[in-house]
Amino acid sequence: MEKSETIIKKYLKKELPEIKAGMKVRVYERVKEGKKEKLSPFEGIVIRVKGKKDANTTFTLRNVLDGIGVEKTFFLYSPQIAKIEILEKFKVRRAKLYFIRELSPKKIKKKLKKIQ
Repeated sequence: MEKSETIIKKYLKKELPEIKAGMKVRVYERVKEGKKEKLSPFEGIVIRVKGKKDANTTFTLRNVLDGIGVEKTFFLYSPQIAKIEILEKFKVRRAKLYFIRELSPKKIKKKLKKIQ
């Protein structure tokens, strides 16, 4: 086994929730400012998950902040991610939700139906 494989397996063991498109998720990301380290939360709707259960799995979150659409892409098994919280689940009919980029937040709520 190579060194890179052992490092990858170390991070793959991290227990994370199953993330799918259409979930509202809050991701706590570790950010270093000088010598200090703090947790920075980012909340949004998962618009895509790329990859299955390997080290290169990424997911993209979208949120509208102050009238501007913001998208962030995270590696699922990144050591920079402290924790992931699932806030809401929506019923969706597609694996990639790129169509919500053109919709307003009010129309997004109408389009996505909440699952109890």
